[in-house]
Amino acid sequence: MALIDFKDPRLTSLDGIVALGGSLDTTNLVRAYRRGIFPWPVNDYLLPWCCPGERAILEVKELHIPRSLAKVKRQMPFHFTIDQAFPEVIDACATVKRNGESGTWITRQMMRAYCELHEQGHAHSVEAWEGEALVGGLYGVDSGGAFSGESMFFYRANASKLAFLYLIEYLEEKGLDWIDIQMMTPHMEALGAKSITRSEFLQKLLLAQERKIVLFAASPATLVTEDQWVE
Repeated sequence: MALIDFKDPRLTSLDGIVALGGSLDTTNLVRAYRRGIFPWPVNDYLLPWCCPGERAILEVKELHIPRSLAKVKRQMPFHFTIDQAFPEVIDACATVKRNGESGTWITRQMMRAYCELHEQGHAHSVEAWEGEALVGGLYGVDSGGAFSGESMFFYRANASKLAFLYLIEYLEEKGLDWIDIQMMTPHMEALGAKSITRSEFLQKLLLAQERKIVLFAASPATLVTEDQWVE
């Protein structure tokens, strides 16, 4: 597959788009995430690669758990796993009905690509279970010692929120004190997420990669990668 010629995110001015089209394969995906870039398909035929001028992140020290969610967390109605049902999680993220949304950016092509990325140890999922039933979860990408969240879903109230808190606690135990959530949502803002500039984000990503934290078993975090772009 041909390598995509990603523009330096510092130089882009077109709504953070650094490339259009190209092969959605694991090599290009890993190269993109290591640079703070992610794909955001319009459909199966139009594929922008983006590094927005503002990036939403959540610092663990700034995490705010609403009282109602804290109460549910104490009751712990679900149990959680990591990387036990990645295909099912991404399929649910793509197909679950969301208020105010009529479609999904998680195309069939995206699902195939991220499942392969998971098989190679770069993409990971958190699952929330009620008994043996999958009732919520999320997935994201290890960008070389940092974590970029992609999407979440729930079939039971609070299942995805608690899965996210489980992930935060897991990453904190590994030594990571923040998470990239890409685009701000009301739910993430309520949990304490904030927006930072592209420059701040790229510098934060580089510093995390330099720490070489191994977040997951067989993590790609310690692999040698190309030079990072920072502002």
